[in-house]
Amino acid sequence: MEHIAALLLIVGCSQDMKQCEELPSPVTVYETAAECDAELPAALHQMDGSKPRVMGTCVYVDPAMEEEDAELVWDLTPDGALRASVEAVSMNIASVKGKTLHE
Repeated sequence: MEHIAALLLIVGCSQDMKQCEELPSPVTVYETAAECDAELPAALHQMDGSKPRVMGTCVYVDPAMEEEDAELVWDLTPDGALRASVEAVSMNIASVKGKTLHE
C-alpha cells in the first residue's frame, strides 16, 4: 500500500481574490513532502493563466490519519496567503425513528 505524505493543492482566484476554487493538478498525492515541494513550481506554471491569480501549496498528511476519514480544508488569509490542512472528519450521529443516520 502506498503511503501518502503530502497533497498538492492548487487554487485559482479572481483578481480581487473574492472567488476562489480548487484547480485540478497533474499529480495530487506524493509519498514524500520533498517530492511535492519539488513539483509545486512546475504545477503552478502549468496552471498559469487558467485564472487571474493562481497559488498552491503542499499539505502535509499525518500518517496517523491513514485509517480515519479526513478532508482537505483550505482558506486564504487576509494578506492573501493560502493556508491548508488535512483534518479528521467528525461524524454527527443522530437517531431518527430507530435508525442511526450519519450526517
